[in-house]
Amino acid sequence: MAKLRAGAKLSVFKGREAKLNRAIFQALADKGNQAIYDITKEVRRQRGLRHTKYTNVSRRVKALEQQGYLDEAGKRNTQPGSEATLYQLSTRAHVALLLNQISPDTLIEKADEETLTAQLAALILFFEKTTDNAKRKPSNSQRQLD
Repeated sequence: MAKLRAGAKLSVFKGREAKLNRAIFQALADKGNQAIYDITKEVRRQRGLRHTKYTNVSRRVKALEQQGYLDEAGKRNTQPGSEATLYQLSTRAHVALLLNQISPDTLIEKADEETLTAQLAALILFFEKTTDNAKRKPSNSQRQLD
């Protein structure tokens, strides 16, 4: 995968955990489904994260799973005889990676009409689902007018 460049700063790529989150995302994007042990090996190959401990990666992977950025992809047997959970990037993580690579200004300026129309449709759908104007009960002043 290409080196990630700065776009719009997303909360998952801000703060103390940003570098490790990005490394975990990149490891899963490059290699596919992996167990925490394999993710740790990939993270340690990156400059600046060579001394990252397994427990830190494990804690971060579980936090990212709770936030909806990672999904369980199954299990696999390990050499000691137990099972390891395999993780994969969720759709939310894929979108976060892509949005992190491009700024909204660049998208609007360089995208063709078809891409902008699809983006507009997605944004309208998002706003319709997140606003509860249709579900909201009328206020007291509106009830008095009726």
